Amino acid sequence: MSLRLVLTQIALIGTLAVARAAEPNQLTESERQQGWRLLFDGRTTSGWQEITGKPLPNNCWKVEDGALKAIVRTDGFQDIRTVDTFRSFELQFEWKILHDGNSGVKYLIQRVDEWTNAAGRQARARGLEYQLADDANADVGPDARRASGSLYSLIAPVPRIAPRIGQYNQSRLVVNGHHVEHWLNGTRVVEFDTNDSAVQKLLRDDLPKGAATDAPLAETSPISFQNHSSDAWFRNIKIRVIGPAR
Repeated sequence: MSLRLVLTQIALIGTLAVARAAEPNQLTESERQQGWRLLFDGRTTSGWQEITGKPLPNNCWKVEDGALKAIVRTDGFQDIRTVDTFRSFELQFEWKILHDGNSGVKYLIQRVDEWTNAAGRQARARGLEYQLADDANADVGPDARRASGSLYSLIAPVPRIAPRIGQYNQSRLVVNGHHVEHWLNGTRVVEFDTNDSAVQKLLRDDLPKGAATDAPLAETSPISFQNHSSDAWFRNIKIRVIGPAR
């Protein structure tokens, strides 16, 4: 076999390996060895349910093109959650929204609200939120604390990175004990400690109504994807459990 042919075959093998690694909703062998696992297989909604614990609401969520998609409806919107709960973890996911889109990923969830209004039945997770939104969305406006990557309404992303609209963005969320990081498209944009007084107030405001002022905060919770009456797609959702920082 000629050297040129050998080099060509090596290059082809490398190209195929990269292509397989780039396919959504799959883990590489290296990721498996590092403890990563998929939270979404790209085909079914296994492992997900409505935020209330009821079956996944097919009226406003579906699997589309290898992604979990939030559907815009006129009869109510329900957030969804992982069946499993987590304490210290690293979460990675890809997401896509359209112009004027708005969504979010909630964690350290303290309560769940369920109600019906003129827009239909609603079900929402109340906890910390990794914000996902088009800069043009009215909810963002001039307030950087509501821009993509922010700790919603509290900590603005630095630097502020405009998401790619109509394309997939990459996000990473690290909760390691009390230490939290938000990453967007390869850059860390938010870092904080959950013992910070402002974060504690945010969490306590999300406790069930009527809870004692000294009620313990939930430190283990599911991860929730928000349906904010916008089309939103989520894929490559993977997690690994990590030891809490001391």
